[in-house]
Amino acid sequence: MFQGGIWTKLEGFYKWYVLGLVSVGYILGELGHYLIGTTSKVTADDLHYGDKSCMLNASHLSLNQLPVVCESVNSSEICETLVLNGSRYCEWGYNGLGIDYQVLAGPAFMAVFTVVGVILGVVADKYNRARVLSICTIVFVVAILLMGSVSKYWHLVVLRMIMAAGESGCNPLATGILTDLFPEHQRALVLSIFNWGIYGGYGIAFPVGRYIPTLNAWGLSWRLCYYGAGIVGLLVAALTFLTLREPERTTIGEEGTTSAKPGDSTLESGKKMPQVTIWHVIAQPRILLLCIAASIRHCGK
Repeated sequence: MFQGGIWTKLEGFYKWYVLGLVSVGYILGELGHYLIGTTSKVTADDLHYGDKSCMLNASHLSLNQLPVVCESVNSSEICETLVLNGSRYCEWGYNGLGIDYQVLAGPAFMAVFTVVGVILGVVADKYNRARVLSICTIVFVVAILLMGSVSKYWHLVVLRMIMAAGESGCNPLATGILTDLFPEHQRALVLSIFNWGIYGGYGIAFPVGRYIPTLNAWGLSWRLCYYGAGIVGLLVAALTFLTLREPERTTIGEEGTTSAKPGDSTLESGKKMPQVTIWHVIAQPRILLLCIAASIRHCGK
């Protein structure tokens, strides 16, 4: 009775469960991606990388109250002498910017993300997407978790690259799975919900990166942001590995057409899709320009 009744009803919700699971995974991946920007100053101050500058150290003061704006001072000696009502209001330290930050935000992530993403897109066409997605999720989640324990700048660079490699597979793999799970008339809605993950992760990164480090819970400061995201990510990775199944492959745009023969296994497996080599894809000017543009865009804060 269980398998014939309740289980049959639960099967109808499975595809929506998959949508929720991969969407949460996408959000966590993007959260880990953008945390480097929202926690850049406190991270740089802890790991000692990037540029130094004169900065305001009293958040209750407004710029029009200051006799001299801290950011206009280029000397540590002068910065430390600026006083208002008997108290110093400026500090000289790491500001979380500079070439070191630009490497972390741009090439270290985007160069790996764009190249490995294309490779994993090809892998998705040949192998079990559910298993590959599980591996990718585990890779970027473990990288996020380990980023909370780094003690050197180069540790952060390497882990950003590993995280990018894992996260790059989420979009092509999850999109392929969702496309095969949902009928054509629902795909636009489903993919729009899934792709909200990039904006969800980006939006969550701001309050998390702004307020969690200031709490300094257990003395972890900015590291708690990565630990928290990583722990939640481990749960998502476990559910992805244990519950995600490879759906039957279909060919987009040819479902239900009159030219298709019922039971045509070649059509259903998607073998009529044109074969394109990975090098042909990477060598396209649009892909090269996309890699360059993405790296430049992510070099800003």
